[in-house]
Amino acid sequence: MSQIISIYCVHFVFFFSVVVLDMVVCKGFFYAPWCGHCKKLEPIWNEVGLEMKSIGSPVKVGKMDATSYSSIASEFGVRGYPTIKLLKGDLAYNYRGPRTKDDIIEFAHRVSGALIRPLPSQQMFEHMQKRHRVFFVYVGGESPLKEKYIDAASELIVYTYFFSASEEVVPEYVTLKEMPAVLVFKDETYFVYDEYEDGDLSSWINRERFQNYLAMDGFLLYELGDTGKLVALAVIDEKNTSVEHTRLKSIIQEVARDYRDLFHRDFQFGHMDGNDYINTLLMDELTVPTVVVLNTSNQQYFLLDRQIKNVEDMVQFINNILDGTVEAQGGDSILQRLKRIVFDAKSTIVSIFKSSPLMGCFLFGLPLGVISIMCYGIYTADTDGGYIEERYEVSKSENENQEQIEESKEQQEPSSGGSVVPTVQEPKDVLEKKKD
Repeated sequence: MSQIISIYCVHFVFFFSVVVLDMVVCKGFFYAPWCGHCKKLEPIWNEVGLEMKSIGSPVKVGKMDATSYSSIASEFGVRGYPTIKLLKGDLAYNYRGPRTKDDIIEFAHRVSGALIRPLPSQQMFEHMQKRHRVFFVYVGGESPLKEKYIDAASELIVYTYFFSASEEVVPEYVTLKEMPAVLVFKDETYFVYDEYEDGDLSSWINRERFQNYLAMDGFLLYELGDTGKLVALAVIDEKNTSVEHTRLKSIIQEVARDYRDLFHRDFQFGHMDGNDYINTLLMDELTVPTVVVLNTSNQQYFLLDRQIKNVEDMVQFINNILDGTVEAQGGDSILQRLKRIVFDAKSTIVSIFKSSPLMGCFLFGLPLGVISIMCYGIYTADTDGGYIEERYEVSKSENENQEQIEESKEQQEPSSGGSVVPTVQEPKDVLEKKKD
């Protein structure tokens, strides 16, 4: 028996009830009514709920308005919208995959089931190989390695499947030097975990949970940031069927396939359609088609100063990156962060004006107009003040001149009756002022 927390709100849901059932888990999504991404997800989420119910899944699907029940959202560590969580016992698993119906249902089936699924026969093993592109297998009995495997599975079950099998069940082409062992099956081959070369088991699983070559998008690049691998990308236009576009894609695919043993620990390979996302990441205009190597963990990137013509050029480029010959550009320094703030602000303004010029004029023109009026008012107020002060100074000087004239007149009056004192002609400027 396990204690399950079911979180629901309005629309065919319960509200925060605690029930005790066997093999029942709850899958819910936290949303905000004003969130555009939430509105886009809602019809997909409704389809998920209907399909899970129709197939008799033990997973209960619901949603919660996190703005109305902020305390509950805070308790579950909701930081943004929409947030999808699957609650199983005392654990809450975050979903970070593509927001499609099939991917969300696959996540629900994977996490709601057993943490480590046994493979009792070779037929079952082959079935899993056909069904899953990447999966991990523990081969052997009880051991400290199995305990580490269980711990890693509890953390990374949100991303991939974990199985266990005996040595007899493993395909004949698999060669194991020692037992117990952990293997990853992908790209029609397998890799064996080596503690001395690969380090921590959980970190190794996190690095190896992707296929060696992928069609990239922004979400995948974000996820690859946790692996510590460099990403070698052919940036192309998939609608363009010219030789140059297809050639670069083929070169990356060939390197990923033929040099897998040399580079798979350090590199992830793939291609990306279009350069919009890469331009945002690099804060520069990247010519298409081209090849770029990204370090998504610290936003550094590597560009070759010449065109890649063949596989040998690409291999040499990768080796130069590994030995430090090629200088990394970008990064997450303070200067780069400031540049990104300016770049993001500029990109936002440009996108607003492109999508809605009138709205852009209103948003940016109105504040600029108000600021201009305020500045003009402050300037004219200072000018008027100076003019009044100047008038006051002129009036004060006139009064002082008048007092001096009157004093001079009193001094020139005769002290005795017979003497005549000549009149002192007043200054011309004073006479003009009097006349005025």
